[in-house]
Amino acid sequence: MLTVGLTGGIGAGKSEVSRLLDSYGAVIVDADRIAREVVEPGTEGHAAVVAEFGEGVLRADGALDRPALGRIVFNDPDRLAALNTIVHPLVGARSAELQRAAGEHAVVVHDVPLLTENGLASLYDVVVVVDASPETRLHRLVHLRGMSEEEARSRMAAQATRADRLAIADHVIDNDGPLEKLEPQVRELWERLRRRA
Repeated sequence: MLTVGLTGGIGAGKSEVSRLLDSYGAVIVDADRIAREVVEPGTEGHAAVVAEFGEGVLRADGALDRPALGRIVFNDPDRLAALNTIVHPLVGARSAELQRAAGEHAVVVHDVPLLTENGLASLYDVVVVVDASPETRLHRLVHLRGMSEEEARSRMAAQATRADRLAIADHVIDNDGPLEKLEPQVRELWERLRRRA
């Protein structure tokens, strides 16, 4: 088994690289998706978040009101740390469970947005960084995701620097261009990872 940490700044195109790797046969362990699953109503994570942040972070249907929770934690490092203390161990446990279920010769790609920020590079055999210029990322966030320029810049500033991400990379996927330039790079990376596995 080969474990791969896949990361990239917001708007760099990490999700598209993950989708391509999945289509080639990689086992994808998506930290964002797992982070949502572990706080669904009825879970231990949901109960812990409500106990920590109060019923004001719930929607009428009992699910977490993510925007409301985001407003609490986004600009308050202490509250963000409290949320991470609840969610990160649950995500780690579920990720490990999914990895154990993969085959002996599998390429297991852990799609981890905050891999750099959380110092997780050493957990993987290979670290892949999807890279795009700040200008490209800002354009994508504003024009494709509909964020305001201020929100996009704030989200980008809250993440690790481009230099910090590139410093931990074993492989860099350059995603400054159109989709047709991305696919051949990801295909080549996949062949390398498969051989190594």
